[in-house]
Amino acid sequence: MRNMERPNHGTRTPAEGRPANRAIEQQVAQHYARTDLEQAILDALVASSKDPAKLTPADLAPVDEFHTGGRQATIDFAEQIGFMPGMHLLDVGCGIGGAARFFAAERGCRVTGVDLTQEYIETADALARRVGLAARVSYRQASALALPFDPGTFDGAYMMHVGMNIEDKAALFAEVRRVLKAGSTFAIFDVMRSGPGELRFPLHWAATSETSFVVSAAEYRSALEAAGFASVKERDRGDFARAFFREVVARAAEAGRPPPLGIHILMKTDVPQKLASYVSNLEAGLIAPVELIYRAR
Repeated sequence: MRNMERPNHGTRTPAEGRPANRAIEQQVAQHYARTDLEQAILDALVASSKDPAKLTPADLAPVDEFHTGGRQATIDFAEQIGFMPGMHLLDVGCGIGGAARFFAAERGCRVTGVDLTQEYIETADALARRVGLAARVSYRQASALALPFDPGTFDGAYMMHVGMNIEDKAALFAEVRRVLKAGSTFAIFDVMRSGPGELRFPLHWAATSETSFVVSAAEYRSALEAAGFASVKERDRGDFARAFFREVVARAAEAGRPPPLGIHILMKTDVPQKLASYVSNLEAGLIAPVELIYRAR
């Protein structure tokens, strides 16, 4: 039976909580790491006729949104959440900072992002400076299972395609709850299990099942409730995702090659195989991206 006792959101430090699985985290960080990432993005921008010295957040959209549905999914997600201007938000697993820059530029929020991969943090900082958002966004290398913030620091939090790399969802959600103020919104847009069967690999979040922890929305709900969150709303984005990738495949077939600037830069290698695996799992009904909106009790 699930422990429904309200968790302790007291003054403990992250180091006193459940320790992160460092071996898995190191593998995950290495999966995403790319030492020439900022330069690769700048080169792709030039190839796309963009001036790296005169960039806007919108110029980065094709590479910024490393999740199903790209920028449109971010816009749709933001509309479901309703974060207000002036809020201080936590971006859990911020990647190269695209969503944080979106919420800063388009929603007037202040955003702090954390990510395991140091190269992502360095690139996120550099891109924020280039688009004039360094005063509104900040990024730190950290584990989502040991957040380096005091209790009740944030007015809201979100994560987009992050939970698939974290096995201990209970510890993850307990840490997010710890750093949120009571009444704050926590929004999730993750790939979740929608049917039984073996997943096809490689995928963009994991080369093998060793660092892939895709579970059902029901398991998310249980862990969120136990961590001190109450459900607000939920939306399955499977149909949206299938339509999105059919359009992506059609555009790629017409063009004959991917555009210079895109998430293939972040995928590094085996891009066609990773995309094919994801689409295959999606079309087979094994997985689907889902939005969960919860409120901290």
